[in-house]
Amino acid sequence: MSGERRGGFVDASRLRVTYWGRGPVRLSAEPAPFEILEHTADAGVLARGRTLAEAFGHAAQGMFSIMVNLDGVREVEQRSIAVAGHDWPSLLVAWLSELLYYSDVDGLLFKRFEMEDFRPYALRALAFGERVDRQRHELGTGVKAVTRHMLEIEEGPEECRVQVLLDI
Repeated sequence: MSGERRGGFVDASRLRVTYWGRGPVRLSAEPAPFEILEHTADAGVLARGRTLAEAFGHAAQGMFSIMVNLDGVREVEQRSIAVAGHDWPSLLVAWLSELLYYSDVDGLLFKRFEMEDFRPYALRALAFGERVDRQRHELGTGVKAVTRHMLEIEEGPEECRVQVLLDI
């Protein structure tokens, strides 16, 4: 582990920790694409990317990792998703809410996302995954809704970050 010790404790801010579904915690020197945040009666996702589009994709992966162990999800179906908002936060909420819609209505679990068009306040993407198989998938916690509480979007020259809380 590369974290520095302070008074006998490892400085956790120097470690990258990612929760991948229900599986083990993975430590690496590379920036994690997303982290799961704990919050009273909610769960959160803090996602990173080189671009805002990549961070939005990682936020979606993080959301689905709360719902299922992504390692067991195959990419056998795809959906084309197009959403718009009036600012970046509303676009993020619309994006994740649309994915939840497909999960709730069609029983789909998504694992990978490709942004085809990403511009101010609108996106078009492909989502890859499969229908829920309760015998095969390691299901986690269901996500009811995307909230605006503590929603944050930071666009930097080398890294973009988005944070969103989910009602579980």
